Amino acid sequence: MALIGTLRNKMGTWVVVFVFVAIACFILNDLLGNNSVLFNNNNVGEIAGTTISLEEYQAAIQEREANYILNFGRKPGDREMTTLRQQAWEMLILRHAIQKQYTKVGVAVTLDEVEDMIWGKNVDENIKSTPLFTNPQTGAFEKARVVRYLNEFNSPPPADPQSQAMWQEQRTRWEIFQRDLGPGRERIKYENLILKSNYVTTAEAEREYHNQTDVAEVKYLYVPYYAVSDSVAEVTDADLKSYYDKNKEKYKTDATRDLKFVSFPVTASSADTLAIVDEMKRIATELTQTQDDSAYAASNTDGQAPYTKYNGGNLPAFIKSEDLKAGNVIGPFLDGTSYKVAKVSKVTKDTVYSARASHILIKWDNETDAAKKAAKEKARNILKDIKGGASFAEKAREFGTDGTAQQGGDLGWFTTGRMVKPFEDAVFGATKTGVLNDVVETAFGYHIISITNTKNNDAYYLAVVERSITPSDATTNEAYRKAESFASDLSGTDEFTARANEQGLQVQEAKGLGAGDRRVTTLGDARQIIQWLFRDASEGKVSDVFDLQDEYVVAVMTNETSEGYRPLDLVKEEITPQVRKEVKSKAIIEKLKGATGTLEEIAQSYGSDANVYTSSDLKLSANSLPSAGFDPAAIGVAFSLENGKRSAPISGESGVLIIEMQNKTIAPAATDYTAYKQPIQQKLQNNSYNIGEAIKENADIVDKRYKFY
Repeated sequence: MALIGTLRNKMGTWVVVFVFVAIACFILNDLLGNNSVLFNNNNVGEIAGTTISLEEYQAAIQEREANYILNFGRKPGDREMTTLRQQAWEMLILRHAIQKQYTKVGVAVTLDEVEDMIWGKNVDENIKSTPLFTNPQTGAFEKARVVRYLNEFNSPPPADPQSQAMWQEQRTRWEIFQRDLGPGRERIKYENLILKSNYVTTAEAEREYHNQTDVAEVKYLYVPYYAVSDSVAEVTDADLKSYYDKNKEKYKTDATRDLKFVSFPVTASSADTLAIVDEMKRIATELTQTQDDSAYAASNTDGQAPYTKYNGGNLPAFIKSEDLKAGNVIGPFLDGTSYKVAKVSKVTKDTVYSARASHILIKWDNETDAAKKAAKEKARNILKDIKGGASFAEKAREFGTDGTAQQGGDLGWFTTGRMVKPFEDAVFGATKTGVLNDVVETAFGYHIISITNTKNNDAYYLAVVERSITPSDATTNEAYRKAESFASDLSGTDEFTARANEQGLQVQEAKGLGAGDRRVTTLGDARQIIQWLFRDASEGKVSDVFDLQDEYVVAVMTNETSEGYRPLDLVKEEITPQVRKEVKSKAIIEKLKGATGTLEEIAQSYGSDANVYTSSDLKLSANSLPSAGFDPAAIGVAFSLENGKRSAPISGESGVLIIEMQNKTIAPAATDYTAYKQPIQQKLQNNSYNIGEAIKENADIVDKRYKFY
């Protein structure tokens, strides 16, 4: 007992120490973690110099979510929430970046303007097109209806709870709509202020006139780059560095991450499938014995249609005509990725008739009597051949003129009211299967008809129990165990790859992933992996196991690119073809240097890879040269030459060119350039999208939402 007392006293001290350490760790985690107040990490980014707190962003999301529920009557799912979060972010950009620009230039929308958009002289188009505010007889918009509608909100709400809820919902919808009228008009005002300030000068219009009407006749020597083999055109590190330094702006980038990953699919095993089959056999027995087919099917199926009425026109493909007997149970059978058992619960009569037929449509060439007579004669000759033993389906493929021809003319099952009357009368008036004795005329042409199934109004109630082929818990756990075992004590890309090779796993790669991305190559939506990359990962760090529903994934981060410029090492493969083209260009120009004589003589001295071409109607607005392909810069060089002059060898898009101006015809000055001014002006007027994008680009937006979503 003395020993126990001593332990109790000493352990009490250790318990106190342990609790103190635990509390300290908890506090430090709050201070130093992702959402640390100490380091001001409780924000989702910056927009135009304004820090966006998590609270502000969540409030914007909740606003979009409430609007969604109001419109659709249900809470948004995961996929919809992704869209709503992005809409909330765009709304904050509008508030903190774009609306600031409105204020700078004095754009505003007054209360009087909003009222004018509701019932004044400039009613918003959305209000005008609302059926509630239009005359049902004339379809015309009536302001009085708007006023009457709004007056209802100034009256006390209805006493009835259901009517009161509907009244409140309508009022809320209207308040949201009215609130958005002002910002929408502000945007239009701001964009018009900028777009309407654009002016096309006469000089610009005149230049466009000459671009389209000046004509040049040119001759040019062309040596394609492929004339020099890649093995000869050696690209050095110095060449790559020089090109990279000159074109560095092309490789500007946001912060990105690269990774490699292996996947452990969670798929049903053969044992899982056998277990499902055994279960479905039991269900088939129980379904045979049950008296309440619909209730049994509804409580046991994974499918969406446990008890449904069918007719001949919409029976499922897995039901055969010989199966359609009341009480008959079919299955279990495999249908796609699930096993099914079906019971013909009841056979009855419907009010709608169904039939099945095939046809061959012979159209007439025009509406003349002669054309119709020729089409009818052709149709009857085909019918005669079919009656003589020819295959209906083959004749349909040979002579049919509509979309059923390739299916041998088969129209499938159809119900009354689906076909034009003469055709329907012929099919539903038939009393036996087979080809009808004569052709049938409709507005589409002459039809040769074969009845597959005569009309009937039989209806069938089917109880269907469906069980998806899914992996069992044991299979799922085994896949997770393999993934966890793979990730255990693993560090570095080389070790990751080596272990994957040892275990026969395919290593896949994803490059250039951004903080806002959701998809990772073949993995589809894998937002949790993106979050890990930007929250916790570092180069060479191996992740824990990610659960992506139908597969487990283990990843390793292979590279990190900070915001700014992608380094040369990462763009080497991308720029090497362009640099090689420059090396080839220098080699070709060097070989052409000093060559004299006509272009034909220079080409002959160069070799078979050099050819001379001509173009007699080249315009400055063109983008390509015959045989040389797309090369607007070369066309610019051509038009800079005077008649009879020749350019030095130039590096084109696909080869080296020497251009010789044969004759350049400059269009005479026009008295009016309006026709050329208007298209330029129109193009400028259509740039409203670019205005918003330009504001965003210059708003220094820092998006850190990946820390939370």
